[in-house]
Amino acid sequence: MRRPRLTTSISQVLLWLFTLAALVPVYVMVSASLRTQSDFLNHPFGLPLAPSLTSFRTALNDQFPRWLFNSLVLSGGSVLVTLAFASLAAWGFARHRFRGRETLLNVIVALMVVPPVVLVVPLFLLGVQLDLINTFRLVIVIYVGLMLPFSIYMLTAYFRTVPSALLDAAIVDGATEVQVFRRIVLPLSKAPLLTLLVVNLLWVWNELLIALVFLQSDDSRTLMAGLTAFQNRYNLDIPVVMAGLTLATLPIFILYLFGQRYFMRGLVAGAIKGE
Repeated sequence: MRRPRLTTSISQVLLWLFTLAALVPVYVMVSASLRTQSDFLNHPFGLPLAPSLTSFRTALNDQFPRWLFNSLVLSGGSVLVTLAFASLAAWGFARHRFRGRETLLNVIVALMVVPPVVLVVPLFLLGVQLDLINTFRLVIVIYVGLMLPFSIYMLTAYFRTVPSALLDAAIVDGATEVQVFRRIVLPLSKAPLLTLLVVNLLWVWNELLIALVFLQSDDSRTLMAGLTAFQNRYNLDIPVVMAGLTLATLPIFILYLFGQRYFMRGLVAGAIKGE
């Protein structure tokens, strides 16, 4: 009995240590953003005993609102298009039998291992030829293409667990396939769809390489790409930089906070037959 208790205690201590290691940078970022430059330099890890919002006002007076709007447009547009295409494609793979179905699905899954960096040069040359550099259209298409393989794979695995008897009964009652998909399958797929929404939004929001290469003007930059120029501009004013990082982290933190109850449920959706 002592050995299991000792193992549990060690595991809890390690979890607390890992948690503290992850929270310390967050504490430094938030506390520094609420302090002045001199206060931070004198006590880098001290508490903000006299909180100040000056750094936030400085950051918001820069191009932060524009970069935030660009990130919202790119993230929302690319993720919604991805969910629409992925759900339709996954429904076809899960419900219909056609020649080469499994081979095509395996090819799509294999695309998950292709790193985005190897696609940057050919996509950039294509964007130059089409005169689409510094446009949201090209970046949204790239993001959708990179997110589709995993989204299709995950939704296909879940759609295959939907009982066929339920779908057949709806068809016998006179429902068309589109009605079955819209009124039965999609409502049952709330957990995996919300999981993909959170995961894809996290990835697009934090993506930097494609945003830096294809959005080169200040007015078209995303928040993460704009932070690189922002840090160079205020590299001697650490609280302002920390305020910018806090503002960039806050929206995605709020999103995950409200969607976390669906996150774990969606990750295991389709793993067990009938779940």
